This record gives sequence, C-alpha cells and structure tokens, in this order.
Amino acid sequence: MSARVAVVGSSNLDLVVTASRLPRPGETVLGENFRTVPGGKGANQAVAAARAGAACDFVGAVGDDEFGTQLRTSLVGAGVDVRGLRTVAGPSGVALIGVDREAENFIVVAPGANGTLTELDADDRATIAAADVLLLQLEVPLTAVTQAADWARADGTTVVLNAAPAAALPTELLDLVDVLVVNEHEAAVVAGVSSDEPPVLLDALLKLVPRVVLTLGARGAAYADRRGLRLAVPAPEIDAVDTTASGDAFTGALAVGWAERGGAVSEDTVTASLRWACAAGAACAQRPGASTALPDRPVIDALYDATYRGAQ
Repeated sequence: MSARVAVVGSSNLDLVVTASRLPRPGETVLGENFRTVPGGKGANQAVAAARAGAACDFVGAVGDDEFGTQLRTSLVGAGVDVRGLRTVAGPSGVALIGVDREAENFIVVAPGANGTLTELDADDRATIAAADVLLLQLEVPLTAVTQAADWARADGTTVVLNAAPAAALPTELLDLVDVLVVNEHEAAVVAGVSSDEPPVLLDALLKLVPRVVLTLGARGAAYADRRGLRLAVPAPEIDAVDTTASGDAFTGALAVGWAERGGAVSEDTVTASLRWACAAGAACAQRPGASTALPDRPVIDALYDATYRGAQ
C-alpha cells in the first residue's frame, strides 16, 4: 500500500567540518573540509521518508534568514509537503558537526526557530489525521511533540517516536507511543538504567511502551514487543564514509515500511521492515553529508536485495 507519513520536528542547517580525528575537550584540531548541508532530525527523517517512497508532510519552523530559505527549498526539492512549515522572526536552527576519518562524529545543535514550535494548530491536526504514521523526535519543544502524539492517538495514526536527543520522558508522552526507536545510549537514558546490554534495555523499555526498535549501528537492529515477539537483524556490511544521518535514514525508512504493511505486527512483517530500514541506514553511511546522503528507494532496495534476499 502507498504510505503517508507526517513528521513534526526540527530543521537545521548543518555546518560540517571533516578532520583526521575529533578533538578532545579543550583541544583544537586542524580541519580538512567544510560544507553546509540542510539537516535537523525532523527534516532529515521527512526527506528520508519521501525518498523511500512515502507521501510526506512536514510540520516545523525556520527563521526569516538565508538559512531558513535554504531549508525550505531543500525540503520542497526532496518532495516533502511544507505547508506546515512556519517562518518566524529570528535565526533558523543550526548544527555544528565534526566528522573524522573513521566516520565517527560529534554534533552540537542551536535550536533557533525550532524552539518556537510550542503549539500546533487545526491544520496540523488535519495533517496528522491524514497520515498512516506520525514520526516524532525530541529537537522541538516537548509540548508540541506531546500534542501531536495525543492527536495522532485520537485520530488513529500510528505514533513512532525517535527519542533523540536522549532525554528522560514523561509518562504523558510515553503512554501515547506505539513504536519507540532508540539507539543504545538513548535507550539507557529513556529507561533510566545503566546497562548497555540489549536484552536488559528492551526489558526496561517495554515497561514504558508497547513496542521497541533498538538500533545497534553496524550490528543492525533489534525489536521487542509486549506480546513476546523478539528478533534481531544484521546490518549490511559496508565501508562507512559518514554516519551523521544514518539513524534518520533508518527511522524514516522504518516509518515507511511500517505504514506500507498497514501496521501489521508479525515476525515476517517486522523482520522485513527492520531489514529495509537497516539497508537505508547503511546506504546513507556510504555517502558524506546529512540530507544529501539520504538514499532513494531504488538504492535501498538494491542493498536490501544484495544483503537479505537469500535469507528470506
């Protein structure tokens, strides 16, 4: 089935420097290259979903500066519907990103206009109600995230929350989440545990939400739900160049795969969705940049087939 995904989230202009290694606290490292790339977890996941084949609507905010114009143009160019994107007085969000030769990175975000998205309106609710999946992150105020999730629950739209950046979350929001997507660090913060063992993290998170997807980087991803279904899938083996937006590629593709399968939750459908999302994340890591690296559907399909076809 054709998927429709709504994203309520952030948009930032990424200021990216590459270097031989990342600096330690108090240290200056001479960089190699600099570029500006449209990004932000919300916008990245909207572009990822659109490139993966969904009709995608984006609700967010940009400033009335040159960066805001670039961000809006980038979303439109990727096929994302931006009728829910506000322009507000002041600066747009920016992210300072360093990437080393091993594809590791650090990211510091200045929210800018994203911080003004404190409340949604009737048009936003209609957008959420029309979607199969609502995709959320934590780079805009929690009031808007919770309001969007509440409306989605009331209108029958599946709520997928990527709890990034990592934060302890109120029960008010967790009770509205259908699928929680986290990496190991985020999982530990949300669950309030010190362990980094996937089984422990999954057990702790299932006390808070009904379904969990745990991303494991080059090791793939794991899934668990309250019905007792647990499974893990490996990631494609690749030579990574830049992992900055790999998590966003994974989450956007997961939302599309989930929507296309009508929200059906079985071992086969979950396995297929996780494998396809892993292929998207791996394909993204093979290219530099954030939104510029997010893969189109044929690229995802090709890596999926090359990696998993024999395992089906």
